[in-house]
Amino acid sequence: MRNAHSQESLRPALIAAFTKLAPQHMLRNPVMAVVWAGTLLAAAATLAGLAAPGFGMAVTAILLITVLFGNFAEAVAESRGRGQAASLRRARQDLMARRIDAAGGEARVPAAELRPGDQVLVEAGELVPADGEIEQGLASINEAAVTGESAPVLREAGTDRSGVIGGTLVLSDRIVVRVTAEPGHSFLDRMIALVEGSSRQKTPNEIALGLLLMVMTLTFAIVVATLPFIGGFVGVEVNPVLLVALLVCLIPTTIGGLLPANGIAGMNRALQANVLAKSGKAVEVAGDIDVLLLDKTGTITHGDRQATAFHALPGVGLPQLREAALLASLADPTPEGKSVVKLAGLALEAPAGAQFVPFSAQTRMSGVDLPGGRVIRKGALAAMAAHVRALGGQVPVALEQRVADIARTGATPLVVSDGRQLLGVIALSDVVKHGIRERFAQLRAMGIKTVMITGDNPLTAAHIAAEAGVDDYIAEARPEDKLARIRAEQAEGRLVAMVGDGTNDAPALAQADIGLAMNSGTQAAKEAGNMVDLDSDPAKLLAVVEIGKQQLITRGALTTFSLANDVSKYFAILPALFAVAIPQMAALNVMQLSSPSSAVLSALVFNAVIIPLLIPLALRGVRFRAAGATALLRRNMLVYGLGGLLLPFIAIKLIDLLLSTLFHL
Repeated sequence: MRNAHSQESLRPALIAAFTKLAPQHMLRNPVMAVVWAGTLLAAAATLAGLAAPGFGMAVTAILLITVLFGNFAEAVAESRGRGQAASLRRARQDLMARRIDAAGGEARVPAAELRPGDQVLVEAGELVPADGEIEQGLASINEAAVTGESAPVLREAGTDRSGVIGGTLVLSDRIVVRVTAEPGHSFLDRMIALVEGSSRQKTPNEIALGLLLMVMTLTFAIVVATLPFIGGFVGVEVNPVLLVALLVCLIPTTIGGLLPANGIAGMNRALQANVLAKSGKAVEVAGDIDVLLLDKTGTITHGDRQATAFHALPGVGLPQLREAALLASLADPTPEGKSVVKLAGLALEAPAGAQFVPFSAQTRMSGVDLPGGRVIRKGALAAMAAHVRALGGQVPVALEQRVADIARTGATPLVVSDGRQLLGVIALSDVVKHGIRERFAQLRAMGIKTVMITGDNPLTAAHIAAEAGVDDYIAEARPEDKLARIRAEQAEGRLVAMVGDGTNDAPALAQADIGLAMNSGTQAAKEAGNMVDLDSDPAKLLAVVEIGKQQLITRGALTTFSLANDVSKYFAILPALFAVAIPQMAALNVMQLSSPSSAVLSALVFNAVIIPLLIPLALRGVRFRAAGATALLRRNMLVYGLGGLLLPFIAIKLIDLLLSTLFHL
């Protein structure tokens, strides 16, 4: 999704800059609307003979160019979205589906005719016709058409990675997909609408800044309108073209021209990171997050916990523990369950009539019920202890000691029972991701608190939390625990972000201010969150925060620069207005500009050209550095405040020298 801006992509933006001169578009941006009105007024005053023809037409032309540059900035940002939308449309053109009917037969139908609940068959070399969940099989899928990444991903029925997107290519095997999206409401459709801007609403911060700019513009308009009356008292007749020039230089035209582009670019930056933000507000809120709730597995650790050892209790033979662990894991589709089967190394099959009990977040156990009343379970210590006691068994002290020993090493203990007898513990090992501690330190420097959520027991959770460097953790967490923690943080006035992929994460994702759902997760999770990570990388939440902060920092930098560089324009325009009638005003001509006409034109030229020069900054964003609010403000004022104050003095003087040399003004 990273497309360079070639001449072909800039040409439509240039055309759009002229079409956006229509009144219905200009009125959406009050600052640039005032500049456009000033352009027309300057042209009318020149034609009416109220200003020298050459000077009047030059002012009119520069003001028109200023408006066009503002429109061009917005059009360039939108062109990125159109380029992304075009590539997304190519991913779904003319898709056909092999729909399975009630009798098990197949019928080829256009993908547009598919409805939620329909089942479709997709084999290697075919495109997935619609968003859905894999109900049967597993396959390697190329999602490059959506994510831009060529590396294939594995999708499998019955796991947290069962979701597929319409338009992606199946590379191997065959799968049966249950359609979950209505035509026109798929992820591709939603992405196309967002990147084209048709669904982009202004964010609260953007609206507030827009109101501030509107008030400033109205205030300066009133001030300029009163100048002819004030000039009358001192015998100065103010030229209307000069008044228009003064107004345009006083109002914050730079940020007014770049604000729409900056807002659009924020969502584009999220998409470039393969994050689908359902609204611009979600991107912006990410920059104000106070608390991050992160799952341990796959986010803080690599997530591929593997069974590494069996620890039998005294009086229990290791073969007995291995057999029970194997039987309890035969139908477990998770990587952990498969690793238990591999570690056991036994060639056993489940007996006829066996009933497998899948893992549940509520019971925190899984296992199998065998013929003859034999009940085998594996799960967390607390859940297994309650299970055995309910059957009339006892929990030996040696078990708790063994669990504690395993947990202290950072491994996850999984207790195994056969009926009322506890047999021993399986050690599941995971590894903290490289560099994650440094990332959390950066977040802490920005004032963001990190909370690790895990189903592990408190000892294991404490070990991983200390190794990863998180600020707090929730051990043995259930879905309601996540929701309760989010509500508690929000009740204290904090903004909370969370990542999840399962149906049981949906309530918490919906409650969080930023809910980042995994694209490979369940449909319920994707609908509940306000962001979807197309790469299905839980650690992406850290990048989302950086994108949000970059959006806010960029907007602040542009605003600071825009307001600071207005100061130099006062020293250029005001002496030009009053120096003849009030000689003392010449003291304000600190730049020693050649003439009043050259001063006005130089200020207007700088005011116009600074907009396109700042377009790359508005689109790319200010480089993000992890720091506190005070440090960021200090850097903003130093670089963009002081820079915005000094640069125009130098630039306007150079433009004045050029104009006076070429046109003898």
